Amino acid sequence: MDKKRIDWIISYGNIHWQKHALQRLMERNISRADVKKTILNGIIIESYVDDRPYPSVLIADIGEKKALHVVLAINVEDEICYIITAYIPDENYFEEDLMTRRRQ
Repeated sequence: MDKKRIDWIISYGNIHWQKHALQRLMERNISRADVKKTILNGIIIESYVDDRPYPSVLIADIGEKKALHVVLAINVEDEICYIITAYIPDENYFEEDLMTRRRQ
């Protein structure tokens, strides 16, 4: 998936916040602004091209103050980004770099 395309969609506000995502953001004390910043400043660390109804990606932004992961799906045809969830990565599941998934 093209990161520049994702950034363009996010920059123009074509974002749909899934109910699950909004619930998790509140539980985890993560703001919508944090999610947008992560998407725009982060990198794609995993792609799920076979996800339905739209392909999705995991984007990570490992900042100095905190790390954040965002899962989003993209409807490329209609240029809409669906925010699925966001979370602070856990070293139980990710390597020390917080971007490489640990082998289970």
